[in-house]
Amino acid sequence: MNRSIRVLAAAIAGFLSFSHAAAQDPPQRTLFTNVMVWDGTAEGLVAADVLVEGNLIAGVGQGLSSSGATVIDGGGRTLMPGLIDMHAHVCLQEGLVEGRTAWDQMAMGAMSAHFLMDYLDQGFTTARSAGCNDLGMAKAIRLGRLPGPRLFSAGGWLTQTGGHADTGFFNDRIGDQDDLERHGFGYIVDSPAEMRKAARMNLRGGATHLKVMAGGGVASEFDPITITESQPDETEAAVAIAEDYGTYVTVHAYHDRSLNRSMDAGVRVIEHGFLMSEETMIRMVEEGVALSLQAVMSLEAFADPESITFFTADQKAKATMVNSGAANMFAMALEHRPLMFSGGDMFGAAYAHRQADNIRMLVSGANFPPHLALWTAASNANEGLSCSGELNPYKDGPLGMIQEGAYADIILVEGNPLEDIDAISRDNVHFVMKDGSVYKNWLDGM
Repeated sequence: MNRSIRVLAAAIAGFLSFSHAAAQDPPQRTLFTNVMVWDGTAEGLVAADVLVEGNLIAGVGQGLSSSGATVIDGGGRTLMPGLIDMHAHVCLQEGLVEGRTAWDQMAMGAMSAHFLMDYLDQGFTTARSAGCNDLGMAKAIRLGRLPGPRLFSAGGWLTQTGGHADTGFFNDRIGDQDDLERHGFGYIVDSPAEMRKAARMNLRGGATHLKVMAGGGVASEFDPITITESQPDETEAAVAIAEDYGTYVTVHAYHDRSLNRSMDAGVRVIEHGFLMSEETMIRMVEEGVALSLQAVMSLEAFADPESITFFTADQKAKATMVNSGAANMFAMALEHRPLMFSGGDMFGAAYAHRQADNIRMLVSGANFPPHLALWTAASNANEGLSCSGELNPYKDGPLGMIQEGAYADIILVEGNPLEDIDAISRDNVHFVMKDGSVYKNWLDGM
């Protein structure tokens, strides 16, 4: 059986076993042997066996055994937690506006399903949506109706008229946008009352956190990157609703004014931040505000905006501005060490298949040591996901960790990623287990 057929067979079998296992069946046991374990927190590997019972890790140690367990010989590979992308847009195709007119939602959903399976093939077993029309996908995955990574969704973006997620038409008039949801991608909110209603609508649909557009963007049509978006009382309204639900607000923001206004309102996570000053970075550390890092898009793609085929000339100019500040921001982050997540923000045909490159670029482009880059997609990411409190749909154990009681989200990679970060590239990810079910298996004899 060739490799591609084995992968497809494993994916189908994994999904079916997850979807249709009877509640009264005893938990399936899997024992991993002959592996070097990276637990998601350490700076080195240890030789150990890992025992899985059902969808949780039951033990980590040497010489483990379990009657009736399926034994998987890792062949000396590195066993590590499934990777976590903390800034995903699984419902987007080629930019913010394509879904407005080019496709109906049936087609958008079908294309998104391919992205979900591709996440698993790359070794990403969890993704945090940074805003999208994906609340239904998150629910379907959680209920076993759709294969894909665990999805923590923000629901629709919360944006002002003319803000980063305003995907309306140039000729729209006042009234056209009243109480309007743009194909589920985002809500136009221009007052605290509208913010509260839209925030509650997202949370009603199962959002685990909220996403507010607090500053200008690169991929959007109407907002210069230097503007500040969302009035203080509007952002405060979103934060108040999030706190009522026991969760948090993350914001899209690049420069100091938008960042500090957001932190004044109580925002807990910053996406991007490429144009911030050191003073603002220090404030983030002092106040425990986390930072989501997009290395490929800022250091690589925005270094060559002409390669982004769906960008206009104005969007390419904004990308150049972001690229000019990104290297400095990464250097400050490495020095001051806020809580950092790896968030790809990678979608479209050119980037959707490259999620691991965002972690690899932290090493090759931003000079992060490999263990720190890996933390951003493992234990650090788990810390961020836990900020959703009781809205976290996966409460049985931690994610991004190899330890007793953690979810059985496990990958086997060829090589030692703590010495060579390229070990997490897709071709080196030989085995993927999510929630105790196998979705990819390139191991010999399996």
